[in-house]
Amino acid sequence: VQLRQVEQNTNNMTIKMPHQLFINGEFVDAEGRKTYKTINPTDGTAICDVSLAQISDVDKAVAAAKEAFEEGEWGRMNPRDRGRLLYKLADLMEEHQEELATIEAIDSGAVYTLALKTHVGMSIQTFRYFAGWCDKIQGSTIPINQARPNRNLTFTKKEPIGVCAIVIPWNYPLMMLAWKTAACLAAGNTVVLKPAQVTPLTALKFAELAARAGLPKGVHSDFGSRLSDHPDVRKLGFTGSTEIGKHIMRSCAVSNVKKVSLELGGKSPLIIFADCDMDKAVSVFFNKGENCIAAGRLFVEETIHDQFLTKVVGEIKKMKIGDPLDRSTNHGPQNHKAHLDKLLEFCQAGVQEGATLICGGKQVQRPGFFFEPTVFTDVQDHMYIAIEESFGPVMILSKFKSGEVDEVLRRANATEYGLASGVFTQDISRALYVSEKLNAGTVFVNTYNKTDVASPFGGFKQSGFGKDLGQEALNEYLKTKAVTIEY
Repeated sequence: VQLRQVEQNTNNMTIKMPHQLFINGEFVDAEGRKTYKTINPTDGTAICDVSLAQISDVDKAVAAAKEAFEEGEWGRMNPRDRGRLLYKLADLMEEHQEELATIEAIDSGAVYTLALKTHVGMSIQTFRYFAGWCDKIQGSTIPINQARPNRNLTFTKKEPIGVCAIVIPWNYPLMMLAWKTAACLAAGNTVVLKPAQVTPLTALKFAELAARAGLPKGVHSDFGSRLSDHPDVRKLGFTGSTEIGKHIMRSCAVSNVKKVSLELGGKSPLIIFADCDMDKAVSVFFNKGENCIAAGRLFVEETIHDQFLTKVVGEIKKMKIGDPLDRSTNHGPQNHKAHLDKLLEFCQAGVQEGATLICGGKQVQRPGFFFEPTVFTDVQDHMYIAIEESFGPVMILSKFKSGEVDEVLRRANATEYGLASGVFTQDISRALYVSEKLNAGTVFVNTYNKTDVASPFGGFKQSGFGKDLGQEALNEYLKTKAVTIEY
């Protein structure tokens, strides 16, 4: 599939995108040549037909991954050689970064400049980071009681799990692939990947680059269908909604008690005190709000609430909504039509419950799935929009009284989610106290959305368990074997 309508500066760019399943080192049609259309959210038109995997295709992909792990070159490969292949893959991704960013913009609606820097840029960094870990995975020796007159030696080995399934969401298609796949491959596993059905194209392009980098056949397969109940899959990593995460967890337990890690929904609280740096605190709709750690609820100290609100609205007015391939665009379309419809319903619920709609709440009158940046204030704790995640460009503002730190912390923690949180204040003692009390896997202080490949990422409560990124992510894809020798 080639698209020739994309312009970069004054030169035409030809984008080449695979559109079949990737199984055992080859692009192949699905059984029965089943396909579906993937849609460009900028105008609602079809980009191309993509193969739609059937159950038999799943079985072929898992069988290929199992063979590659148990009998193939990958399972026997020296860890440093494995790292060398991952470095080569990262280099190829960097070589094709503009093409990947363009595909991401076309298929997901991500603004090109953000896609290049974050969606693609952090993906490259992730593979380089975990490539460096390949030859540093090691066990330990453990002193135990001796069996006199003999002696004992006990040591542990960190071993790959085997065939791992990875199921990724549609908001950061390539980056979520990288966060999980890089750690999984670095640990020595093989991967069967299910990209989101609405955003498959960068995953398929990645499969092409992985083959070019020299990853042996069967190490990485790319398709879409159910994996949680497959008996030969030994680990499943999932990023998506809490509802689907619960279903996957049950299915994994019933099938073969496979290891699971889940990064699920969030309603991340952000507490803004009067002594904040206002310019830093006003962060408007990163990635059009399709961001798992988005500040889903803002608590603003009442003495600066009106000033903060004025500044937010002013920033929104400066935003340019439009084609994500236009380098001057700040805000692109929502990912797909069903999500746009959910956002409209979310905002209608806020109005009906009595929250004050300051701006937005409507679809932009143009082709595609564009939604106006939205701000609600006077939001009470019991309201639907205060409790549920919008996953879109909707800012939920509530006031809190000066001096009531513990009360605002109680309100901030009164959620079943615990993915991320934040606080803005110049008082270091207060910042440390609040960061200690916030019940979330990530706490940002005087910044927000600042993730890094070396820092572990994951949630508490119904935001899931397990970590992506950092050294801790490797443990999600390793098993520990204890060996005891008497001599």
